[in-house]
Amino acid sequence: MSYFDAASSAPLHPVARQALLAALDEGWADPSRLYREGRRARMLLDAAREAAAEAVGCRADELVFTSSGTRAVHSGVAGALAGRRRTGSHLIVSAVEHSSVIHSAEAFEAAGGSVTRVPVQRTGAVTVESYEEALRPDTALACLQSANHEVGTEQPVAAVAEACRAAGVPLLVDAAQSLGWGRVEGDWSLLTASAHKWGGPSGVGLLAVRKGVRFALQGPLDERESGRAAGFENLPAIVAAAASLRAVRAEADREAVRLRELTELIRTRVPMTVPDVEVVGDPERRVPGIVTFSCLYVDGEALLHGLDREGFSVSSGSSCTSSTLTPSHVLKAMGVLSEGNVRVSLPPGTAQEDVERFLAVLPGAVAGVREKLGAAPAPAGVVRAGELVVDALGKRCPIPVIELAKVIGNVPVGGTVRVLSDDEAARLDIPAWCEMRGQEYVGEEPADHGSAYVVRRVS
Repeated sequence: MSYFDAASSAPLHPVARQALLAALDEGWADPSRLYREGRRARMLLDAAREAAAEAVGCRADELVFTSSGTRAVHSGVAGALAGRRRTGSHLIVSAVEHSSVIHSAEAFEAAGGSVTRVPVQRTGAVTVESYEEALRPDTALACLQSANHEVGTEQPVAAVAEACRAAGVPLLVDAAQSLGWGRVEGDWSLLTASAHKWGGPSGVGLLAVRKGVRFALQGPLDERESGRAAGFENLPAIVAAAASLRAVRAEADREAVRLRELTELIRTRVPMTVPDVEVVGDPERRVPGIVTFSCLYVDGEALLHGLDREGFSVSSGSSCTSSTLTPSHVLKAMGVLSEGNVRVSLPPGTAQEDVERFLAVLPGAVAGVREKLGAAPAPAGVVRAGELVVDALGKRCPIPVIELAKVIGNVPVGGTVRVLSDDEAARLDIPAWCEMRGQEYVGEEPADHGSAYVVRRVS
């Protein structure tokens, strides 16, 4: 089985396993106690904090360990906003942040705060100018991920941090996808990360708060972790997290070159062997190992199951693979196709033979799903009417897109197709289809029991 979902959770690094087992024997006592076992545990905790801080690029007393990366984000956002409540109640986030940041923003908004969601380009990157325009006198905090978890695009963190610093606004960086590859550049104010993203154990997050940043932790205070992370430290997991971070950093330069070559192979080969595919994300400014593409006329869940049967574990931002049945907010913000979406994220050590086998299997898997969905285009036959209506109400994407593709040739150039759909994904996927196929998306209109999406034939 080839595991290609490291962006969700990387396999446990061998160094993490060794450190975890050793710390279970040596680090089980309370590190706040003064007896021998407590002092030994405290030494392990201090050493782990020093190692993690060195990897982050901050002082040891600026970093605390939390119970997860999500908890680090929630605590960091809430603490920074509370610490600057006299400045104002305005928060800036990008439209493609991790759900932990999005949920923090929603909670802040529900409590009376205001939130600006900065749009992204089709590559998934924000512009520095968009953050500069979003800054206001009452801005308390800005958030920006270092690299996107779904498409791998790196963000201009250093330049955004400079703009925020000039405005006197702290910047919180979610570095979950990039910290294993290197430090986050720029004069950021707060940083969060999660150990299971770089091969450490799950249940360990990092929160770094620079000296001088106003921070007021919300909720009951605790004497542990400078009062910023309540509860008894999971010391064995913390030791394993710090040890594995140091280990992956030592391998990062060499492994990054290898994984970039493998992902470039995927980016190049997939459009050559699979028809109607769009590779998304920035082609250059991206973290190693992540490549994402969307296949027209494909149900994402069916494709993932097909690849799983062939021995490949990949993930998707398609709505049909989500418990919420809504399209990925990242793909939606980028304006790219969400259905039939595949994210391949290669863990360190991935063999080229496994990637070659994936590329050999993928065309057949996609073709099989399309055949089951009846996605073969209908014979082109121009009709005299200037508009056709496709009733796809009650049908989930990609069916509305498939039906559109079948009939677009049946209207004259300049004619329109009106697709009736009540699937939320159609709002994203029909315009994305037009972009990919060179047709004109006219717009959305209200319709009984759903919406009408109007497409004009250009060619």
